[in-house]
Amino acid sequence: MNYREFGKTGEKISALGFGCMRFPEYQEDGKWFVDQEKTDAMVRRAYELGVNYFDTAPFYCNQNSEEALGKAVKPFRDKILLSTKCPADKAKDPAGYRRFLEQSLRRLDTDHVDFYHFWGTNKKDFDENIVAAGLLDEARKVKEEGLIRHISFSFHDDPSSIKYIIDTAIAHGVPMESMLCQYNLLDRSNEEMISYAHEMGLGTVAMGPVGGGRLSAPTDLYTKLTGKPAIATYELAFKFCLGHPGLSCALSGMQTIEMVEQNAAIASSDTVLTEAEWQQLGESMEQLKKFNDLYCTGCKYCQPCPAEIDIPKIFNLYTYYNVYGLKDHAINTYAKYKADGGKTIADCLNCGKCEKACPQHLKIRQDLERVDKILTL
Repeated sequence: MNYREFGKTGEKISALGFGCMRFPEYQEDGKWFVDQEKTDAMVRRAYELGVNYFDTAPFYCNQNSEEALGKAVKPFRDKILLSTKCPADKAKDPAGYRRFLEQSLRRLDTDHVDFYHFWGTNKKDFDENIVAAGLLDEARKVKEEGLIRHISFSFHDDPSSIKYIIDTAIAHGVPMESMLCQYNLLDRSNEEMISYAHEMGLGTVAMGPVGGGRLSAPTDLYTKLTGKPAIATYELAFKFCLGHPGLSCALSGMQTIEMVEQNAAIASSDTVLTEAEWQQLGESMEQLKKFNDLYCTGCKYCQPCPAEIDIPKIFNLYTYYNVYGLKDHAINTYAKYKADGGKTIADCLNCGKCEKACPQHLKIRQDLERVDKILTL
């Protein structure tokens, strides 16, 4: 495994991080559970292959991710870095911030969190729910108490807000120490601000390195972009992400041991992109603007849908159709989805909850209608 300096935190972080949003789950008596046996095996294998950064959050996997991760890493807790998050809009005040932290500590079965993030931060949330509510000061206090080791934030907003958040936190005497944000070949909007965060001494982690799965399908993308012999598209995606000179770690939500081993092999490879190759890929990507059409990362924040529409699945089929040219596969799979009782835009309750929850601010209802027309014979 390749390791990198994690900003000025003094930590060495594995190039591959384990995102714990997609642990294998099962349903029983109307309740959801994480498959602990499978999760233990995946997490242990990741650790054996050198992964030392594991990222979770209170609401992942139907609120079961933290507890499952805590159990899985118990045998080697002192040899890894644990990351989790606080929803500032729900914490509301310092006491609420502390309650969320204490809840996470209980679920993770640990006496401290290595990186504690203000979750899904944007400028408005930062000003109103973090600074004005006194949460920065509370973060400093719990750090001094040893309950957290580093103050962090994850990000969904206009890239310029990253600089504002970093600079404002410094001005308040509580500097951010690491940042988690979206970055991949399809979405390079945060590219410049990742460099800024790195220059300011923050550890930087990218979520969605394979674009929510959009870059995992087999294509000739590498050949299109470089003219060189094809490599697996997911390998290209990881190498591009890790090619950013200011990036510390690429976070991947993994569901099987095979995915763990595949991603770990790339993050352990000696054949990394040079900065010139990284720049070339980014410039070439600008020529493929169609990749930006309906950019769904598959984060599933739009789920569960009150009408039970599997929005990420439908949008992923459109990706196969539009981006990779797998039109027959997309159309046939969509037809089977409907034949099996899958809900579509025809079942939409028009409540708009999905659009309010979408970090990418997609016009989901409008896009569902458009995709339905394209994928329906």
